[in-house]
Amino acid sequence: MKNIEEYTDIINRARPVSKKHSPMPVSQRAAQFSPFAALTGFDEEIVKTSEEEIRMMEKIISYDPEE
Repeated sequence: MKNIEEYTDIINRARPVSKKHSPMPVSQRAAQFSPFAALTGFDEEIVKTSEEEIRMMEKIISYDPEE
């Protein structure tokens, strides 16, 4: 593990500014970190499975052996 003393030469330096690129707008910068759907369709499948489970549980709960 590095010790903070190793960075004393750079810790108070000014942040570098690119001569080539203008700063990215905050709205675009935020989008860069927004969540993404690594598994497309997974959310829909979870909802579908949950609904099926709920229907099965409702049948079990409302089961009347005398019917």
